[in-house]
Amino acid sequence: MARQTRQRILDASLSMFNAQGEPNVTTNHIADELEISPGNLYYHFRNKDDIIEQLFAGYEVRMDAALAAPEGRLPGLEDVWLQLHLVFECIWDYRFLYRDLVDILTRNRRLRMRFARILKRADERSRDVMRGLLQAGIMRASRAELDAAATNILVIATFWLNYAAARGEHDERKSIRDGIVQVMLSIAPFLRDAERLHLNTLTGAYLD
Repeated sequence: MARQTRQRILDASLSMFNAQGEPNVTTNHIADELEISPGNLYYHFRNKDDIIEQLFAGYEVRMDAALAAPEGRLPGLEDVWLQLHLVFECIWDYRFLYRDLVDILTRNRRLRMRFARILKRADERSRDVMRGLLQAGIMRASRAELDAAATNILVIATFWLNYAAARGEHDERKSIRDGIVQVMLSIAPFLRDAERLHLNTLTGAYLD
C-alpha cells in the first residue's frame, strides 16, 4: 500500500508539473489532487525537490535507453530517425524538466551533475552516429563540421521546447514533432543526394 501511494504521488506530480509547470505546483497541491494529507505525502518524500529527484531517476533510465546504439552494424538514417523519436518522446514525457531546466538545475547541484552526465553521453552518442554515417558513406563532413553538427543537435533537442514557447507556440506535441524534423534537416546538407532525398521524403510525410 505504501509503495502504491508513493507511485501515485510520483505519477500525479509528473502530470501536474507537465500540465501546470513545476514552479506553479506545491506539495499541498499534489496532496489535494490525490486527496491525501500533506503529512502522508511527507511520509514518502521529504519535499518537492525530493519528488523531482525521483522523477529525474525515471527520466535518466528512459534517456539512457533512448541513447543506446544499434549493435553489430553501422547506423543508417532510419536509426537516427528512430533514436530522435525515442529521445523526443522522453523529453515530452518529462517536459517540465526542459521547460524549467535552468531553474531546476540551479537549485539542485545533484541534478545538475546528473543532467551534465546525460548531456555528455548524448554528445558522445551524437558524434558516434555522425562518424558511423561517415564510415558508411552516407554523410560527408570535415571533423570540425561533424563536431559542430553534433553540438547543434544537442542544443536543439535540449532547448527546443523553450524556443517554441518563446515563439508563442502552445501546441507542445506539435513542437516536439517540429523539433525532430529540425534536427534531421540540420544534417541534410552533409548527406549524399540519395539520402538527402530520402530524408526530405521522411520529413515531408511526418509533417503532413
